[in-house]
Amino acid sequence: MFRRSASAAIALAVSCIAAAGAAAQDNSKKDVTRTATSKTDAPNYDPSKYPDWSGPMRWISPVRGGNRYDPTKPAGLGQQAPLTPEYQAKFEAGLRDQAAGGQGANQTYSCLPGGMPRDMAGNQGLEFVVTPKVTHVLFIQAMPRRIYTDGRTWPENEDPSLFGYSIGKWSEPDQDGRYSLLEVETRNFNGPRSFDNAGIPLHADNETVIKERIYRDRQDHEVLHDEMTTIDHALTHPWTVDKTYRLQKNPQWVQNICTVGNMHVQIGKDAYFLSADGLLMPVKKDQAPPDLRYFKSSSK
Repeated sequence: MFRRSASAAIALAVSCIAAAGAAAQDNSKKDVTRTATSKTDAPNYDPSKYPDWSGPMRWISPVRGGNRYDPTKPAGLGQQAPLTPEYQAKFEAGLRDQAAGGQGANQTYSCLPGGMPRDMAGNQGLEFVVTPKVTHVLFIQAMPRRIYTDGRTWPENEDPSLFGYSIGKWSEPDQDGRYSLLEVETRNFNGPRSFDNAGIPLHADNETVIKERIYRDRQDHEVLHDEMTTIDHALTHPWTVDKTYRLQKNPQWVQNICTVGNMHVQIGKDAYFLSADGLLMPVKKDQAPPDLRYFKSSSK
């Protein structure tokens, strides 16, 4: 009796396995069909039509100094930013704060992301990874940027971000049939954001629109251009610069995690510093300590 029951159970199990295998095989065929259909639904996505911009790049700047919107001009007032009188006053107040030891409108000292347009400076290095539907821009010090090139329209309920939302379009095929120009528009921002380390401000309404024309230099194929135009209510007119990046043949990749070893501290709107022994320090002469009303004073 036991043998008959066992034999029946084995037979049932075998039939179930066979049925499952048949179902899996059938589903596999359906998956192949679905994959083939999805490929035929996108006949315009031919990888051979897109340029190879891969490889680590770094900005080309004839002027020494840190992160800047216009790499051809000195930092600070030397950038000659076309600011409105209101935002010029804000900028100069920030410069005075930096001269006194503060940070002004530079928000990245406490590890807040720089966002756009600042991240495209390229002074710490970047890399373009081109795929038919998305071009990725990889940074040493920031989250990757995505430029969508799949023909999508502007989303209606996308959360704003410091990086904005970028939609691009490829054009101008070269003699080999590869696209040579990527035109990009970026909007849907939040803030605060600044153009650079000096704290050139963008408007608090965050209605910034950034347009870019990205292409390889026709004379030197190791150079990439990013003609960037920023349209913002803090500016008297659109501000256009040509950011250029050169391919690095012997790159030194550095793991740059802002929160590791960062001794800057932001409390409220004020900047402080941690000493080597972990104690809070002022950054400006005669700076008041932070508000300690929620701490009980202790006597030693």
